Amino acid sequence: MIAAQELKKGHVIRHEGALYKVLMADYHVGGGKVGGMVHVKMRDLKTGRLTEHRFASHDKMDDLETQRQDVDFMYATKDECFFMNPANYEQVSISKLSLDHVVNYLKEGMKVQMEFFDGNPLSVDIPPYADLVVASTAAGIKGETGDSTYKSATLDNGLEILVPQFIKTGDLIKVEVETGKYIERLQKK
Repeated sequence: MIAAQELKKGHVIRHEGALYKVLMADYHVGGGKVGGMVHVKMRDLKTGRLTEHRFASHDKMDDLETQRQDVDFMYATKDECFFMNPANYEQVSISKLSLDHVVNYLKEGMKVQMEFFDGNPLSVDIPPYADLVVASTAAGIKGETGDSTYKSATLDNGLEILVPQFIKTGDLIKVEVETGKYIERLQKK
């Protein structure tokens, strides 16, 4: 059992019978007769749904011990993603719903860490940034060379994001996985 005030990003907890991964936990100290509260953003590991909840700082919940394993992404179907353990070639699948936005950044052969509870896959952790190629974007506005104005760009993984005016089709860029925001232009290797 863990007190709500001890929750941190990455914890897997059981709340109202469902398993959740904590994405953010913010403790607010109470005053006088009002006790402290913990504002938690969490993802339902079965449905992939994001939810926010406020717990009293003294509320207790099950802190579940998970196991991590390095796996390689193989392929995706309409509903599932398939991974393989490179040590024993065992294959495991996980619902696209529980992976949420991470699905957009998975590439064949990509090495990721999978989290398990009781032998069942819960989630996949990928690097915080992805290097992607701009598949198409409009020409920049003449005279706008800084990164204060943005335009739409479609990336090689199908995502559409905003990029600075100087980005051209074919450029390699770094994107933050969690937010889908442009970070910087990279040099092609």
